[in-house]
Amino acid sequence: MQLSLILAAAMYCGLSSTHMPTAEKRGYKMVWNDEFDKDGTPDPAKWDYERGFIRNREPQWYRPENASCKNGFLTIEARNERIPNPGYVAGSSDWKKNREFAEYTSSCLITKGKFEFKYGRVTMRAKIDVRKGSWPAFWMLGANRGPVHWPACGEVDIMEFYRGNLLANAAWEGSGETAWDEAKWPVAAWGGEAWANSFHEWEMIWDENSMVISVDGKELNTIDIKNAQNAKKGNHPFREDFYLLLNVALGQSGEEIPEAHMPSRLIVDYVRVYQR
Repeated sequence: MQLSLILAAAMYCGLSSTHMPTAEKRGYKMVWNDEFDKDGTPDPAKWDYERGFIRNREPQWYRPENASCKNGFLTIEARNERIPNPGYVAGSSDWKKNREFAEYTSSCLITKGKFEFKYGRVTMRAKIDVRKGSWPAFWMLGANRGPVHWPACGEVDIMEFYRGNLLANAAWEGSGETAWDEAKWPVAAWGGEAWANSFHEWEMIWDENSMVISVDGKELNTIDIKNAQNAKKGNHPFREDFYLLLNVALGQSGEEIPEAHMPSRLIVDYVRVYQR
């Protein structure tokens, strides 16, 4: 096929010639993607949302309103914005209920119930906020999280940033505490905020033996799936189905969130999943 026809086909599928999916050339076929080309709310056929206070005693209230698409990009925006907690119960010992207000809002997009998969290549091109207080993430959770709970469902952090470090992690059920395979990379060594002012592409290559996580072709971590076995349940969670999450959290483990760093944004060009 002539190059002009190839480029035209790519444009027809919503892919720019600049960012044609190279995984197609490596024996993979794209099975799911979002190019965020339609202005407005994210595609409801592809994404659902977490709502409310969710995990880790984080300060942000998740809701759909903080995610929008414009000019081919998804923006998830965490804001310094006080809203009432509809589940507030005075004197409750539950951290999700004893806060009368949420002091911050954000969004967490999920594909649970809409797209779940096992093995393949996952890519995201995005620009992240690496200022103090920011906690953006592109990650995966086991689709059976409801029945088996975390961490036995498994967690994979393809892109996570907080406290100056870019992380590439996996978590599962340990014999006592949660088992982690962690990798931390200080972004200051790459240029800090200057590095983060540009878009970068994260990739995870996942098969029955390993998960290799990289950014811009630089390997960040390789997780040996053979050794990632749940201590009590006995299964290998990374040989089961997962779903995707995109979010901006704030103030990891109580880190200060400077007012001057609000809003905090994760800007995503595309998310693509390929399988053989």
